[in-house]
Amino acid sequence: MSYPEAKQKYAAIGVDTDAAIRRLMRVPVSLHCWQGDDVGGFDTPEGALSGGIQTTGNYMGKATTPAELMQDIDQVIALVPGRVKLNLHASYAIFDEENGGPVDRDKLEPKHYKKWVEFCKERGMGCDFNPTFFGHPMCDPLTLSSPNEETRRFWVEHGKASVRISQYLAEELGEPCVMNIWTGDGYKDTPADRIGPRLRYKQSFDEILDEPHDPKKVYACAESKVFGIGVESYTVGSAEWCLKYAATRKDCITLMDNGHYHPTEVVSDKISAILAYDEHMALHVTRGVRWDSDHVVLFDDETKEICKEIVRCDALDRVFIALDYFDASINRIGAWVTGFRNLQKALLFALLQPNEVLKKMQDEGDFGSLLAFGEELKTFPFGEVFDEYCRVCGKPLDGEWYPAIKAYEKDVLAKRGH
Repeated sequence: MSYPEAKQKYAAIGVDTDAAIRRLMRVPVSLHCWQGDDVGGFDTPEGALSGGIQTTGNYMGKATTPAELMQDIDQVIALVPGRVKLNLHASYAIFDEENGGPVDRDKLEPKHYKKWVEFCKERGMGCDFNPTFFGHPMCDPLTLSSPNEETRRFWVEHGKASVRISQYLAEELGEPCVMNIWTGDGYKDTPADRIGPRLRYKQSFDEILDEPHDPKKVYACAESKVFGIGVESYTVGSAEWCLKYAATRKDCITLMDNGHYHPTEVVSDKISAILAYDEHMALHVTRGVRWDSDHVVLFDDETKEICKEIVRCDALDRVFIALDYFDASINRIGAWVTGFRNLQKALLFALLQPNEVLKKMQDEGDFGSLLAFGEELKTFPFGEVFDEYCRVCGKPLDGEWYPAIKAYEKDVLAKRGH
């Protein structure tokens, strides 16, 4: 079937495919820099991952310098349709003689991200930011909830520095910066005191967000988690804690990572609950397998349902969408591209649903028709519309882009010697 034929079929159910394509082209999706180097970063190369984060695999070609990582990101951008925004962790600071050399995380400044700003400006991208509360000797293993005041103060200062850096990124790039606060604070076994760490956590968040900033330029987020390796029994920043904290402050929004819940929970069901109260929320889209394992995002049921919920809520301008996964067992650039393209597919699929018709069936109690029609929509000629979207964006179609990954691996990755 050709695109004109697919367009006609969708038009018969009241869906304008050209309009869906145009709308999706305006939706920014934040591309996480840490897929390219296994969440390594550049500030503490000897640091080990912690707080339940684990990257497995040792495929060739891992980026080990800012130049290599930027080169890899460019290769991703060349192969994905849609509007790309960059997402940085604080640990990706770039130190050189020009900015005074290395500093610890509590002393980070905007100048340490100048080269990233230049990178984004050249490509017309905005940039999001994440303080890095892991992979550092000052994790004891707690950070913002530590009973050790020296430890807690170090991480509060890191958070405040991150606010200043986020403001800088927003001002320099002309797009709001989503600054996400997540820590792996928790305990392996049953704690004797649950409220103490959570009260210290609240105090730390308050101190960080009291750092002067424009809440229309810096959207600070509280991200929860259910558990992780080494924190199986207790997570300080639980879902309830983060939801309540965000509800108490006008300058903090909820961020939901769909790998950070019990395996039987789905974030798609939670989006409308947040949007019923809040103007904005943020998402980290990933894929958990049995636990928060950050597998490459698929064009699967939950990814589609998350995107359908955003569109059904008319919230494409209210939900900040970012990717968050890391797989070192396969070609990292191929993994990056696969996940980004799958999220684009899910968003386009959502935009091609006749939502008003479906809603009318539900409101009238015609659930048999709703079920049958919903199933029939799954076999509509979606692939032809996605191909057209790629053509309009000037990017390769499905079936055409992976040879570029193979060539890049042969010409670039295999020659890195690690």
